[in-house]
Amino acid sequence: MNRRFIPVSAPMLVGNEKKYVTDCLDSSWISSCGGYVERFEQAFAEFCGARHAVSCCNGTTALHLALLALGVGAGDEVIVPTLTFVATANAVTYCGARPVFVDADPVTWNLDPTLVEARITPRTKGIVVVHLYGLPAEMDTIKEIARRHDLFVVEDAAEAHGAEYKGRRTGTLADVACFSFYGNKIITTGEGGMVTTNDPALARRVAQLRGQGMDSERRYWFPVVGYNYRMMNLPAAVGLAQLERADWHTGRRREVAGWYEERLAAVAGLTWQHETQHVRHARWLFTVTLAEELSAARDEVMSLMGERGVETRPVFYPMHVLPPYRESASHEAFPVADRVAQSGVSLPTWAGLERDDVDHVCAIFVRCLEEVAERYVESMEA
Repeated sequence: MNRRFIPVSAPMLVGNEKKYVTDCLDSSWISSCGGYVERFEQAFAEFCGARHAVSCCNGTTALHLALLALGVGAGDEVIVPTLTFVATANAVTYCGARPVFVDADPVTWNLDPTLVEARITPRTKGIVVVHLYGLPAEMDTIKEIARRHDLFVVEDAAEAHGAEYKGRRTGTLADVACFSFYGNKIITTGEGGMVTTNDPALARRVAQLRGQGMDSERRYWFPVVGYNYRMMNLPAAVGLAQLERADWHTGRRREVAGWYEERLAAVAGLTWQHETQHVRHARWLFTVTLAEELSAARDEVMSLMGERGVETRPVFYPMHVLPPYRESASHEAFPVADRVAQSGVSLPTWAGLERDDVDHVCAIFVRCLEEVAERYVESMEA
């Protein structure tokens, strides 16, 4: 039995995380009033190149706050990619609005810009763009569409810390951007989120909504209904320590992904996201799609890998197949998202992996593919 186990992701706490958390405990500042919250916000704004960053308790609340601050409400429609994590659609629904789904681009797997305008109606308020698995979407085209139709654009950059589009980092590519710092993200606080923007009025609105709607100039005066979405000092301390080594975290992810590309380049039928001349991939999870003839056996491949000590993840279910959203999208076809979701596998990707680990994962992956393919051929011959 192979006792070696490689998880799909693991946080790397290799900087001042313990020191800063201990400082919080020693000072007793552990709630949202501690100084690390503001320091983390300032550092993250600088990291992205944004003027403002407002922290919150997770990435989903970041999306909710951004949409509320942009005025999304009952009866509105917001265009989102169907191939995304469910939080993207849920945040729209929290506002009383309806998510309108768009299929994925066959190469990038991000929202396909060529399909967006056909989904715009008089009720459309804006577009949420997801940088899936850390690959920035085609922002210029999407923003031009939004400009023509007077729509806002939100970056769901939960998976894309440090990614770049035409020399600019995610977090600065739209009206507002939203990040997650969940434990498996490139930069983590355990749980946490951030909203970034260059619009000071929008930042103030997000900050007010985050803190129960309290007036920033009048304590305990609440002119609007808000939410308790604040980040605490403890996770902010972890986040600040992570940002101090951001180049290491992002660089190691890119190195790991490069090893996968080298090792799997000769395997027939595999495809994955690639960088272009103007896009720098954040490499959150190295994700591949299997050859068409093996897509139906994707789960079997993953199960075999798990038995041999390698954890994997399937690609997200597209929104249009999930029960809360299935009916509203029942008349639409999403062939690219369906194909990627049915055949996609995310392999272990985190900063602590070494080349030997990647070689080990790839060897097991290729062997599992071969075993499944052999059974498939035998069943066809029978």
